[in-house]
Amino acid sequence: MTVAEYQVTGMSCAHCEAAIRSEVGRIDGVESIEVSADTGRLVITSAADVATDQVLAAVDEAGYTAQPKP
Repeated sequence: MTVAEYQVTGMSCAHCEAAIRSEVGRIDGVESIEVSADTGRLVITSAADVATDQVLAAVDEAGYTAQPKP
C-alpha cells in the first residue's frame, strides 16, 4: 500500500473536493482519495506507486494546482 500526499491550491468548497476526487479517481491504481478544501490536502492511497505527473495532471484537469508534500 502506498500513500502520497499533495497540497492543493484553489479549493474552497465541497464542489471543489468532488471535482478533484472525480478526476483523481480515474487514475488506474488509486484505491482511496481523501481531499479537504479546509486544509488544501489531498491524500491518495494505492496498491502501487501512482505517478506524480498523473496526479498533478488530474488536479489540473479539475481546475486546481497541486504539488507533492515532502
